[in-house]
Amino acid sequence: MSGGTPSAGRPMRFGVIGTGMMGIEHLANVIALDGAEIAAVCDNWEPSLKAAQHELARSGLDPVPAFDHHHDLLDAGLCDAVIVATPNHLHTDIVLDVASAGLPQLVEKPLATTLEDCRRIIRGVEALGPAAPLVWVGLEYRYMAPAAALIEQAHAGTAGQIRMVSIREHRFPFQPKVRDWNRFNCNTGGTLVEKCCHFFDLMRVIVPSEPVRVMASGAQDLNHLDECYGGATPDILDNAFVIVDFVSGARALLDLCMFADATRNQEEISVVGDDGKLEALIPDDVVRTGVRWRDWIGNVAEQSVSSTAPVVGRHHGSSFIELKRFRDAVADSAPAECTLADGLWSVAIGRAAHISIDEGRPVEMSELLTPEELCA
Repeated sequence: MSGGTPSAGRPMRFGVIGTGMMGIEHLANVIALDGAEIAAVCDNWEPSLKAAQHELARSGLDPVPAFDHHHDLLDAGLCDAVIVATPNHLHTDIVLDVASAGLPQLVEKPLATTLEDCRRIIRGVEALGPAAPLVWVGLEYRYMAPAAALIEQAHAGTAGQIRMVSIREHRFPFQPKVRDWNRFNCNTGGTLVEKCCHFFDLMRVIVPSEPVRVMASGAQDLNHLDECYGGATPDILDNAFVIVDFVSGARALLDLCMFADATRNQEEISVVGDDGKLEALIPDDVVRTGVRWRDWIGNVAEQSVSSTAPVVGRHHGSSFIELKRFRDAVADSAPAECTLADGLWSVAIGRAAHISIDEGRPVEMSELLTPEELCA
């Protein structure tokens, strides 16, 4: 089934399963990546397959084999690695089939829409034993240039022991997707899983510690209420506050609003420790560093930190950086930086936030994760 490890001097051949908006971004990244090429594409929606071939033609490349089922792509033996960018609720079986075919893969976030499906993937990959191929979860916000610079400073101790993390995303509503799949919780896992797994992952990376408790308040106040699909009105949240308490004693806040597109920065990340404060602003691409006893309000160090990626895409170059690191990990037989455990945790925190909103109470992570998962 698998195409095998690329031989010396031959580009790594990528297959893209799911060629909607995010799949096309990955396609453009592969085209721009040295030592890589698109070998095949797969989607069961013909307009998406045409969009993929158009992206290749726009770059002066010939069409590649196109499939309407991932089994056919895997059976063709054309690929050395696969990117899975299908709608969230379709990830589980595809990821397991790609792993069983022996191919390393980058699967877009979230890993799956439910904790049980995350566990199915983890168990299935573990059952392959030492021969299990690399599975990398697409949590690319780690690689946005300002966020990466902030993480580096936080881990270097610039702010001292981290006490508080705040992540604000004020942005536009969910965009239209094929067959309107992203309008319903049953397909996405809910807004705080679909969109915010990125931010819960960032919290864990920045602190670094594991969450113990989640408290949240949120609603669907404005977006998509006048839409109807097959007689059903969308049920996805469009704003929320989520507080996460960590083992270390640190706490983090997510401030999400998806009808706040009249703003300057879509993401604002702040980290406050005993010795100072760090800030990252996106898309201003600015990092601010304030050190207590040296700096004061309105007078802190500020530097521009812009992406050097050749493809900026919709994620400020971070998806290209992530793909490059995925390619290097595959070539070097190195482990994934964004692991299956990271994927599970990011979904679990989002799920805890939804339960907190629905039931009006704090949710302990021990309610959702096993002792083994909590300590993984």
